[in-house]
Amino acid sequence: MTTIGLIRHGITEWNVLGRSQGISDIPLNEIGKQQVVALANRLSLEGKWDIIVTSDLLRAKETGQIIASTLNFPSSWFDERIREINCGEIEGTTEEERIKKWGSNWRELNLGMESFEDVSKRGYEFLAELATSYNDKRVLVVSHGALIGLTLKRLLPEKFPSTHIENTSLTILINNKSTWDCTLYNCTQHLGE
Repeated sequence: MTTIGLIRHGITEWNVLGRSQGISDIPLNEIGKQQVVALANRLSLEGKWDIIVTSDLLRAKETGQIIASTLNFPSSWFDERIREINCGEIEGTTEEERIKKWGSNWRELNLGMESFEDVSKRGYEFLAELATSYNDKRVLVVSHGALIGLTLKRLLPEKFPSTHIENTSLTILINNKSTWDCTLYNCTQHLGE
């Protein structure tokens, strides 16, 4: 049995401004760092974790480093397969800017965005590999909202019709003999909300 704790990175200025981040390398803001400290403190009280893996994008790496430091992990392992959806031409833009530039049907245009199917496939394959490689371990994975949400929807479609994931939320997945279950979803109790 493998336990995987999925974590979305802390908040960034682009999150606050409603800018599409995608694969742009945006750092955490001060609130984001505080959110991660709160999550790391929570994790330190909820049992031992064996390893931490993060996306290779800065906001996830910073989140992972704060958690690793609090939990006394020697280092994090980075993997580009769990980076955020590539948003193509819309990266760095707000909804208002997208409508002004491409019209209200911008989602129907080919603007170089990675498909939801491709994002969920790479997330699913990563988790399946992790469950096999780290059987009987507890693994933390720091990633991004769309990657986590789309992967969960693919993994357990009947349980996750929505794909919205909060910053620094914790979702716990259990893999037992290739069967997946979710015991905690999108939890931000450490933020006092």
